[in-house]
Amino acid sequence: MASKVALVNGETRMNRVTGAWKEFTQFLSDVRGEMRKVVTPSRKEVEATTTVVVIAVFLFGLYFFVVDSIFSYSVSQLFKRLGAQ
Repeated sequence: MASKVALVNGETRMNRVTGAWKEFTQFLSDVRGEMRKVVTPSRKEVEATTTVVVIAVFLFGLYFFVVDSIFSYSVSQLFKRLGAQ
């Protein structure tokens, strides 16, 4: 009785298991192929992109500081005119 294979939706369990295994091995094969395409950047490229990121962070920080200062000043002036302290 243990040798009987149950049918589920017209498929045997063994076919589903072997199909899943084939899909998994195909996935691993695809991963391996994609990993072969990965290239490590050179030191010069890393330095260039790091410089761009540091400059961009500084500029965004400066921009948000100015915008925050303007809003802070505007809100404090609005409260002053409305009589709040």
